[in-house]
Amino acid sequence: MVRWIRMEEDISRIVSAEESGPDGAFDWALRPKTLDDYIGQQSVKENLKIFMEAAKTRSEPLEHVLIFGPPGLGKTTLAHIIANEMSGNIRVTSGPAIERTGDLAAILTNLNEGDILFIDEIHRLNKSIEEVLYPAMEDYALDIIIGKGPSARTLRLNLPKFTLVGATTKMSGLSSPLRDRFGNVYRLNFYNHDEIGQILSRAAKLLDVELHEEAGVEIAGRSRQTPRIANRLLRRVRDFAQVKKDGRIDKDTAREALAMLEVDHLGLDAIDRRYCQLLIEKFAGGPVGLNTISSALSEDIDTVEDVIEPFLLQLGFINRTARGRVLSEAAYKHFGQEAPDDLQKKLF
Repeated sequence: MVRWIRMEEDISRIVSAEESGPDGAFDWALRPKTLDDYIGQQSVKENLKIFMEAAKTRSEPLEHVLIFGPPGLGKTTLAHIIANEMSGNIRVTSGPAIERTGDLAAILTNLNEGDILFIDEIHRLNKSIEEVLYPAMEDYALDIIIGKGPSARTLRLNLPKFTLVGATTKMSGLSSPLRDRFGNVYRLNFYNHDEIGQILSRAAKLLDVELHEEAGVEIAGRSRQTPRIANRLLRRVRDFAQVKKDGRIDKDTAREALAMLEVDHLGLDAIDRRYCQLLIEKFAGGPVGLNTISSALSEDIDTVEDVIEPFLLQLGFINRTARGRVLSEAAYKHFGQEAPDDLQKKLF
């Protein structure tokens, strides 16, 4: 099985939800294999159970599935669970990896009856490649054009009945015709602390690590409600416990390890704090333009907007206004600062 991993964004941060090479193998070992073992996303699980059971009863493939949501929430895991539950093989690829229509044709013609084709980052498919997918998804057929000009003709090849599972972090990036061809569309939401705690407990058992309940709460609170980040933090805390302590992870050990990693109780890391403190100390809380912030942080604009700011927006620490970024009162409180009296005026 071949997997393509996107390496465009800065994924070296421990609190990044993007998959990294070393942590990728770690995550694979911890991923559940069945829906019963999959923690969280209750509504999605219940719907999938019904539709998969119905498809198996009729001896039909599951309708095509589109899964969207922020990175690190379990889209790839769900795709593999679907393949396992439907007793089919899974073929894995990604949107950027399919560069020509011939690449997609080669994948489709090598599928067997009941197989699952998983396309990660499906929003990055080329439009011409999308058009090849339409008849494949609707009619299980592949249209090949032979020749050029007036003598060109279309040859239709029948394909085995398969299920396409697409995953995307940008639902708006999919064309409307492609979205409409998915019979099952699911959004994955962020996890609550209890669910993250259950994921950590399960991971600790698989890793044969003694994780105290209070330590699990400490790690869960800093995981940004994302299982991938929680598992990554657990791995680093485990290393700290084995080297500096007796191997057991209690509350104090977890706090020491997370302090060493510079991840605070809300999940902010060093660059998040540098962003907020920059706005407080240099720009009186804003408003300040994205270009100015980028230059002051020595980071490119895309990194600031796509990597640093999303979680700060999720926490309600910053506001995007027409005049620039403005820190919120919650951010001032977190850093032990008094919010300016004219804070509300800065938002307009």
